[in-house]
Amino acid sequence: MADDPAPLPGLRPRIGPLGGRGIYLLPNLFTTAALFAGFYAIVQAMNGRFEQAAIAILVAIVLDGLDGRVARLTRTQSAFGAEYDSLSDMVSMGAAPALVMYEWVLKDLGRFGWIAAFVYCVGAALRLARFNVNLGAIDKRFFQGLPSPAAAALVAGFVWLASDNKIPVSSYGIPWITGFLAIYAGVTMVSNVPFYSFKDINLRKSVPFATVLFIVLGFVLVSSDPPIVLFLLFCGYGVSGYVLWALGRRLKPFA
Repeated sequence: MADDPAPLPGLRPRIGPLGGRGIYLLPNLFTTAALFAGFYAIVQAMNGRFEQAAIAILVAIVLDGLDGRVARLTRTQSAFGAEYDSLSDMVSMGAAPALVMYEWVLKDLGRFGWIAAFVYCVGAALRLARFNVNLGAIDKRFFQGLPSPAAAALVAGFVWLASDNKIPVSSYGIPWITGFLAIYAGVTMVSNVPFYSFKDINLRKSVPFATVLFIVLGFVLVSSDPPIVLFLLFCGYGVSGYVLWALGRRLKPFA
């Protein structure tokens, strides 16, 4: 058909037995698993199992980080895989976190609750659309705005933290904290604030032995209390972009 997208340079379209283009199985299995985890999170939230829903979102984030790397390692990148991954991300890191937050506590806030959930959801959609358009046109070392997996981890981590520690959702202003956290994540995703991408880290290079010790220490800290430690890490990354932005503005006159 005339409107079929052209294959990526260096990649040959694979023709299936029924006449359609075939797809690479391995990376798309990871994408499908991430999509299932996001869908599972929505179902668990509807059933009132919010801790399981939050963990499912975090699992989806891990799987989303693996599918692209698997595709690059096995040289199975494709236009279909890129589009499928983006649609999966919208479900797992856009709709699922918004619905989990709304079913958890935001529905008790009335109009503000669903507006906060929608701000997060539309922020994720705009973030993914801008990322697809700007792919290859920005500095690989930094994300433009908070990446959607980090935003999903931030809100899911908060739900997991409160659920795991049996914090009453009617106390400590939990609904309002969740609402403002959703708005913060949604707005930051569409901002121009730079967030370090870690893409310039070369895992094939040798590192000092102390680096391995720090990694082991990190695993020990996380295993001591995963909900608290991981949420603190998510919060640290969630504000790191503003710190980089502030430092950049402060040092710019001296550059």
